[in-house]
Amino acid sequence: MLSGASRYADAIYPEQSMEHCHMSHNTTVAVLGLGAMGHAFAANLLKNDLSVRVWNRTHSRGNDLADQGAINAESAAEAVSGARFVITMLPDFETTREVLLGEGNALKHLPENGVVIQMGTIGVAQTESLIKAIKTARPDITFIDAPVSGTKAPAEQATISVLASGDQNAAEGIDTVFNAISKRVVWLGDAGRGSRMKLVVNAWLIHMMQGIAESARLAQTLGFSPDELWSVLDGGPLAAPYVKAKLDKIGGEEYSAQMALEWGLKDARLALEAAGDTNLPGLVRISEIWREAVDAGLGEQDIAAIHDYLRRHSA
Repeated sequence: MLSGASRYADAIYPEQSMEHCHMSHNTTVAVLGLGAMGHAFAANLLKNDLSVRVWNRTHSRGNDLADQGAINAESAAEAVSGARFVITMLPDFETTREVLLGEGNALKHLPENGVVIQMGTIGVAQTESLIKAIKTARPDITFIDAPVSGTKAPAEQATISVLASGDQNAAEGIDTVFNAISKRVVWLGDAGRGSRMKLVVNAWLIHMMQGIAESARLAQTLGFSPDELWSVLDGGPLAAPYVKAKLDKIGGEEYSAQMALEWGLKDARLALEAAGDTNLPGLVRISEIWREAVDAGLGEQDIAAIHDYLRRHSA
């Protein structure tokens, strides 16, 4: 039976030799950062029979992946050594830059003509800065800016969307990687445009979450449960699956993080920073409320916990 990667190669490159397909099958991917998303990416790459090397500052985070066949490296430099592709899924720009170009200088150990796939949400100006720094340090490297739309569960199910940007032709084989971890890929042009669209998408998500939380509060005030609210929405144009998922969390008062509130706040701030003089009063106010909720100790809970914050701080 052909592996997932081999079947994909056959579909995309039917005219090419099996030797080329075998090369795609043996693509080596290093995943730097094993939070919820990075861990899911690595697990799905392994399920598609790709060679995977992983690194996380807390080394034990990669132990289960090692049991599945990954190399759990002691350093980022060790992880990228011998890899064709490097996925970075790290908390912020500062960490991403430090891991790739800082004291450990993992980028120095990436083989010639490797591909860096930056998938974290690190900001617009920050992405441009990283592109320039990598081009200066390693002009042979192809940089693909590819943040994702989706949270923990879609990442685990490989149903996220990738917002990719950069030189697709110079990153031969990248489709095999993206096919293993996502449902769809949207190519948006020059490197950096993926990060721009990611902030647009997340601004919408943040507004949506605040709206869901406030609507649920209003429903409860007027005598309706979150389930009853959904029963009215269900089947209509407002019945987005995302709304159902968040109303379920609110109804069950279960706020394990799919997207942590502290990271939602980070993304709101990055969007406002990127907006410059563009007036976004709703996002400004939401960011203030979410900052209050994070300061109240809800930062590690799901963004749906903003409902709990509103409930506990009702006038």
